[in-house]
Amino acid sequence: MSPAIRLQDVAKVYRTGQTEVTALHRVSLDVPRGEFVAVMGPSGSGKSTLMHCAAGLDTPSSGEVIVDGVAIGGLNETRRTELRRERIGFVFQSYNLVSSLSVADNITLPLRMARRRADPAWVAELVERVGLTERLHHRPAELSGGQQQRAAIARALVARPAVVFADEPTGALDLRAAREVLALLRRMVDELGQTVVMVSHDPAAAAHADRALVMADGRIVETLLRPTATELATSLMGAQEAAFTMAGES
Repeated sequence: MSPAIRLQDVAKVYRTGQTEVTALHRVSLDVPRGEFVAVMGPSGSGKSTLMHCAAGLDTPSSGEVIVDGVAIGGLNETRRTELRRERIGFVFQSYNLVSSLSVADNITLPLRMARRRADPAWVAELVERVGLTERLHHRPAELSGGQQQRAAIARALVARPAVVFADEPTGALDLRAAREVLALLRRMVDELGQTVVMVSHDPAAAAHADRALVMADGRIVETLLRPTATELATSLMGAQEAAFTMAGES
């Protein structure tokens, strides 16, 4: 079976006038289906650029990105948007729920935008799994931060995507709510076989992943399997030192 996400020699160069900044240096990566991958690194390491290119939100300068077996480089913007709606789910740090809609309508919004019918049994299962059965008719402002993020996770899963990208999903949450959200993502991988790629600066969050990729200066400098928070903190410090060294050599 093909991986959920494949990057082949992906590079990203930003140009401003005569200045060039290389955010990704020919990164290659496979994310198997049903795996929870965390991407870590110091500020400016390229982790957000990696996610944006992998999710089709940004276009690489070179290389190829394949999502669920589809090479997205040759797609026009309309087809790329359709692919994101159908095969990719997103969870953001700021939740991005629509304030005027109920929880139920926020969860099913991606289906309505794609003009697809909701599967009532699947929606009900998701709502139960995220613990919001009693909150379906509430507006986002009536929910806690953790509840809003759980609604956002249900929304990301409602279209049964090939992969869910989570960008600092616990960054705005207190410790208890963050643990609940991370445990929920872990269960979605273990119980539903969902593929999750999470960008995080927090070693404790990344320790929930099957595999952690540590980045520095636009490169994956270390891969850890079933990492502990302590191992990740040590690796992150090493990545920061590597970034300083690379910056000094450039």
